[in-house]
Amino acid sequence: MTTPILWGYFRSSAAYRCRIAFALKGVPVEARSVSLVEGAQKAPDYAAVNPQKLVPALSVGAHVLTQSMAILEWLEETHPEPPLLPGDALHRAEIRAFAQAIACDIHPLNNLRVLGYLKGPLGHDQATVDAWYRHWIAEGLASLEALLARRGEASPYCFGAAPTLADVCLVPQLYNARRFDCPLDAYPRLVAIDAALSRLPAVAGAHPDRQPDAPPKR
Repeated sequence: MTTPILWGYFRSSAAYRCRIAFALKGVPVEARSVSLVEGAQKAPDYAAVNPQKLVPALSVGAHVLTQSMAILEWLEETHPEPPLLPGDALHRAEIRAFAQAIACDIHPLNNLRVLGYLKGPLGHDQATVDAWYRHWIAEGLASLEALLARRGEASPYCFGAAPTLADVCLVPQLYNARRFDCPLDAYPRLVAIDAALSRLPAVAGAHPDRQPDAPPKR
């Protein structure tokens, strides 16, 4: 099997999820950058790869997979060890629900094209856009904190002693929350899990600042 090509952008939350997961499983990918701030996702050559004009996309031979959660499910099915969806059906459903609360509820309201539409065509100033972002972060993270508190389990990661799909989605979301100066004091469990994850080489290596397309720090 040829090495899959992962089309992404260093700050894309969805691409970040994929980088973490591929690294945790030790599956090599060839990274190709699509600059979202320069509008490269709208260029005809990339639109031919992903008609949605979004990242990530994963080229697997003649096939192209889109949507990060579908890519992660494919990765889990084709490379089951170490598992990102361990345990029985109920446990896996809980992990999926946590991950989807981020990928389907929090992230879509706060991604680049939504924020750009608020500021551009709708004419909101930056302060209003930032308030929008922080509101939905606070709503979402509070729910996630409560979900983990309800489990009542003291573990280093969201669902046990090893990272799962839930952790893969959590790390990029907290990274973005910090970028927008969202207060995180109300989510001590999430912050502690993120800190534990950041010590894993696979997670640390997937950080946006460590990607080839990240601008040099000043």
